[in-house]
Amino acid sequence: MKISNQKKEKIYEQILLYLFQENPKSIFTAHIAKEIARDEEFIKRILKELKEKDFIIEIKKNKEGINYLKRSRWKLSPLIYELYSKKQEKGSFKLS
Repeated sequence: MKISNQKKEKIYEQILLYLFQENPKSIFTAHIAKEIARDEEFIKRILKELKEKDFIIEIKKNKEGINYLKRSRWKLSPLIYELYSKKQEKGSFKLS
């Protein structure tokens, strides 16, 4: 099923808001999918798109520096966090 760009933008915003609220923690894909109430594979695809746009950072190692085999954690990039903070102070945030 194809999802409209407008709906995709809203999902981007939901993910970014959730990561902003959880900052500085990095969050596993499964937890983001659960919070956004969407399929984990779909959210993984969306997260990869946000990563390509440099909105978020993918973390593939645990706290001991060992690579995850099948998992990733995600957090806002510092630039996007700063931008998001400023926009939140003004009351709204849009990707475009």
